[in-house]
Parts: sequence; C-alpha cells; structure tokens
Amino acid sequence: MKKFLSIILAAILVLCSTVALADTITIAVPNDATNEGRALLLLQTNGIITLNEDAGITATKADVAVNPLNIDFVEVEAAMVPNVMADCDYAIINNNYALDAGLNPVEQSLLIEDANSPYGNVLSVKEGNEELPEVKALIAALYSQKVADFINETYAGAAISVVTEPTDGYDPTVDYAALAGKTITVAASPTPHAQILEVAAEILEAKGIKLEVYEYADYIVPNEVVESGEVLANYFAHDPYQQNFNQENGTHLVTVAVIHVEPMGLYGGKQTDLTALTVE
Repeated sequence: MKKFLSIILAAILVLCSTVALADTITIAVPNDATNEGRALLLLQTNGIITLNEDAGITATKADVAVNPLNIDFVEVEAAMVPNVMADCDYAIINNNYALDAGLNPVEQSLLIEDANSPYGNVLSVKEGNEELPEVKALIAALYSQKVADFINETYAGAAISVVTEPTDGYDPTVDYAALAGKTITVAASPTPHAQILEVAAEILEAKGIKLEVYEYADYIVPNEVVESGEVLANYFAHDPYQQNFNQENGTHLVTVAVIHVEPMGLYGGKQTDLTALTVE
C-alpha cells in the first residue's frame, strides 16, 4: 500500500512540475466529492474563477466555466494535498490536514472561508440510532461549554465552535446511572476531532462512561465502520460530504449534531502571495 501511495505521489509531483513548465498556474485541490466543490467555491467567492450555474456541492474542475488565468487544477486525495503543496503553485487544504501538516490556517493561508461556512463538522450515526441514550449523552458532552471553549481557545480560528447554546455537558433526559460502565465508540480524524473528543471523554467519565476513539486518516473508513455497526458514531466530516456519501454508497448515515467549522484555506506552494491569482 505504501509503495502504491508513493507511486501516486510521484506521478502527482511530475504533473505539477510538467504543468509549471508550460507557464500555467497549478492549484492542488481535494479530489473527493464535495471537498473539491468546496475548494472551487472558495476561488469563485474570491473572483478567481466562475463555475457553471448548475454546479452543486459536488462540482469538479469540469464545472469551471470561466478560468481567465488558465489555472490547472491538480486533483489529489485530500490527505495528500499538503504533500504536493511545494510542487504546485498553490494548494487548497482541508483544515484537519493543514493542522496535521503543521500549518497555521489563520496565519499562513492566503485565502480562507469565513466562520459562516455551511460545511460544519458533524457527529454522525447510522439511521435508527439517533435516539439511543449513548448518542444523546455524547451529543450533550460535545455541546458543552467546556468543549466549545476548548475548540475556540485551542485552535484560535482554525476551528470554530458553532454551538449557540452550550450546556453543562449532560442531557437531563438521559439515565446516566444506567449508562455507567458502558463504552461509547467513535471514529474520528486525529486533528482536531480526536482531540476535541478527549474533552468530551472527561465529561462522560465523570458519569462512569468510557469514550473509546478510533482514529482514521481517511474519509472512507469512518463511515464504513458506522454503517457496519462496528462503531457507534463518527466525527470527522462535514454534513454535505456525509449526504453525498450516502447517495453514492447507499449508506444510512444521519447527522445528529453540528459541532464546529474548519474554514478551508488556500496556501502558497511555489507562490508566496496572491499576485499570480490576480484577475485583471
């Protein structure tokens, strides 16, 4: 598997370098449904490209209607975008992968979504499990003031809590005594989701409930393990991605809580500022 990924990465680097020789601007973008569209929308919002009017959240480079700078979009698996950044002019990176790569989205991004982004990161479960007391207890912990403060203070704008009415971390309708001794399982991305869940785990532990977090570095397996019933919930993706995943894979994932937003950003690779993206 590592050899295969190395071959793919090498091919991408060659593509970026080859295109660069043709005096074309290269921008690496995530190649998964919704995140590529999200990246292209960031460019459209800033007047760099224009998408077809009927392009939706799953827009790809084929939906670019106006491209005055003749930008070449290099489609890369989301987790790999930081790895090819230096060999392309620019890269648009999901914040969790930017943080994993040691980037500061607020200070280092050249363009970034605002806090009103509709791509809120969500807690998802399989349809039919929405009302389980374990799920309600987990939602309450993630909706706590303690978690909201942790998100806003720790990530300083790289992740922003969207919980408008934080709680004390507990749901009055849940019988916590009956949950004592049980384990709640969640699949999550390492940064920032697993870190945020550590705070929720402290809240649940006070009631004798264990939160077990499984970390995954991709956008597929976390949904597969919830669909199969191996894991109760996941917390790694935004709602548009989850909806599209259901449509494409016939899964039954349901959003039960929106926790935070991670503004997607454009970073310089070979370019250090936005001069090359100036549309006259």
